[in-house]
Amino acid sequence: MAGVSSCMKYSMFIFNFIFWVCGCIILGVSIWLRVSKSAQEELNIDDSFFSGIYLLIAVGSIIMVLGFLGCCGAIKESQCMLLLFFIGLLLILLLQIVAGILGAVYQSKAESAMSNSFQGIVDQLKTNITFQQKFREFEKKNKCCGLGNGEKDWDSSASVKDGCLCLKEDEGGSDCSSTGKKIYTKSCRDVIVDFFKSHMVILMGIAFGFAFIEIFGLVFSMSLYCQIQRK
Repeated sequence: MAGVSSCMKYSMFIFNFIFWVCGCIILGVSIWLRVSKSAQEELNIDDSFFSGIYLLIAVGSIIMVLGFLGCCGAIKESQCMLLLFFIGLLLILLLQIVAGILGAVYQSKAESAMSNSFQGIVDQLKTNITFQQKFREFEKKNKCCGLGNGEKDWDSSASVKDGCLCLKEDEGGSDCSSTGKKIYTKSCRDVIVDFFKSHMVILMGIAFGFAFIEIFGLVFSMSLYCQIQRK
């Protein structure tokens, strides 16, 4: 009867060991960001970012578990662990495919949800002093004003709405109004939307890269599983 290929066995182990280390790093960093007050202050992380940190904790945990199953399954030649690794990786791949399909089908609803989130940001511009200061810096950096209605998005009594005012070097440029108060004409909504559109190709590339790695892992784990079964 045929034996187990040592090359495939140790390649599978190394691949999953790297996978496991990446999961440890993601989990460790995300937990540190969640519990460290000094890190949150230094990186300007507030409550609105915690959902993303929780997602990273979940992703890191899943990668760690799958990496552990793959490592142990390969080195111990355990069919049970390899099968669990295969099923877990297959579920993740299927979820990615479903998420991609839903994203394409419900694109209009996603745009509507984004519009609603922008409205929530406008509300914070009128009430949240800390957010006002951060958004003012965003306006200055990206040479934009408001989220659709320009200076009107700010509360009339807000002392930080001068983030809309053009810098001296920008006066007379296409991004600055030529009449009345010299404010930026571009909406920060357009800046945010353009950012997501320009980075969509990168996100798709990352998604395809992960899919390729997952397919690679599925093929290796099932091949090793079959070799162990025939041994």
